[in-house]
Amino acid sequence: MKIGLINTKGALPGHEDYGFLPTHLLNETGKINGKPAHQELDGLIIPGGSLIESDGITEDLANEIYAMVDDGRFILGICSGFQLLSKTIDVGRNSPLPLIKKGLGILDLNFSPMVNTNWGESEIINDSFLTKGLIGKKFQGYHCHTYGHFEGNETSVAKSKLNRVNYKDHDLEKIDTVVNKAGNVVGTMIHGVLDLNPLLVQNVLNYIDANNRDIKQIYDDNKKLQKEIRSELGIGMNIKSEYTNSSSNNIMPNAIMIGSTGSDSGKTFITTGLAGALKKRGYKVAVLKVGPDVRDLISSIYLTKEKMEKFSSIKIGHLGWMEIEEILETLKKSDYNFILIEGVMGVFTGLLNDIIPYSAAEIAKSANIPIIMVSGSNKGGIETAAVDLASQIKILNNLGVNVPGVIFNKVYNEDIFNNSKKIFDDNENIELIAYIPKINLSKRGGTPEVEIKYDDFALKAYETVENNLDVDKIINLANKPEFTGYMSLNDIQNSFKI
Repeated sequence: MKIGLINTKGALPGHEDYGFLPTHLLNETGKINGKPAHQELDGLIIPGGSLIESDGITEDLANEIYAMVDDGRFILGICSGFQLLSKTIDVGRNSPLPLIKKGLGILDLNFSPMVNTNWGESEIINDSFLTKGLIGKKFQGYHCHTYGHFEGNETSVAKSKLNRVNYKDHDLEKIDTVVNKAGNVVGTMIHGVLDLNPLLVQNVLNYIDANNRDIKQIYDDNKKLQKEIRSELGIGMNIKSEYTNSSSNNIMPNAIMIGSTGSDSGKTFITTGLAGALKKRGYKVAVLKVGPDVRDLISSIYLTKEKMEKFSSIKIGHLGWMEIEEILETLKKSDYNFILIEGVMGVFTGLLNDIIPYSAAEIAKSANIPIIMVSGSNKGGIETAAVDLASQIKILNNLGVNVPGVIFNKVYNEDIFNNSKKIFDDNENIELIAYIPKINLSKRGGTPEVEIKYDDFALKAYETVENNLDVDKIINLANKPEFTGYMSLNDIQNSFKI
């Protein structure tokens, strides 16, 4: 038996394991082993990503999906894959007018913006090939999307209770999974729906009448597919990568954090490029985010093909998925051998809140994680970036946080950069002073906050980091984290005194 997994630009075939069900990758040709997919596949999983924004579905591939639907083969669309199955998707977040893109129209639904990164449970309220016999049961998973609101006429299958939507706390109940009238097409906004819920996987196997021999063959084929997926950097980049750095349990990987002087400094762009560069060098990279907005990690995952995990989001206050102490214990027992952390907003944002921890600086201090500080030159100029970096590093050092490197981002004049970096001449702890030139990224398609094309964004980030940063030096600046506890608010306040 053969179960396909879409593998075109913008897709995330490594974001999940998909219950270890996929046996074949389906690319833009719409063919498997040289034959039309609908003649070869028993079902198809359409993963998340930026399939809509990246225009990753060709006419040939779309026609094969239509043919599979008509033949009664199962189709499971997850997040962006779900959106693809709908009639229209409004990607106009932060736009004064809707920006409508067409889906395949297989499901009678229309999507519009709603940001959601909750981890939680979904309650099954109707049968489908995915949920048969499980009405009233709950399954685990997480949301990670920008366009999560939908309306239409398909049968509701499951619903979530959401505690945070569009960056505000809520107590909202919302349908997250639907099925078509024929019963063979399911769309869900829930990631991890197969990985975290074995009963749902068994339902898929039952739907295709898989016997024990079939199931063994599916899992054997999936092992080969997993290796194939993770052997390449991104999709279609023609950059091969294999794990060459040793990974073993009970050895804590080295860690480093990318922090910044404020939002829009370029943390996500630089983190993405570094993740790709580390992957190319044979590292198995765990990319984490301080706070709940794991959407920022997806461009890194697009390159590394590693999974999103519950430890991917570092909890600050009531926001996020897992406490840093538990995350480090989990990673110590894993086969990851490098931890790359992206901060949240500015490194001090939330620091003086009564809630502890509530900032990237507190997370770094609590676990002895060095921070490479990034500042953008696009708003206040290169000189202001230098002053911001110098002043914030002083406070970080007062807090006991090690800052071994600085990166000036979006630099428009190398001579001004060379003059500005002299401000750090007397700081012996800073071993890396680098800059990244101004890169042209479209406002729409160049940021997870508004709209992103993971293929373009990730490739440009990788190339920029490889061409402008000393990646090997950055690797050497990382160290083994160890949780030692959080600072008190009084200690934090004293560190700010001049």
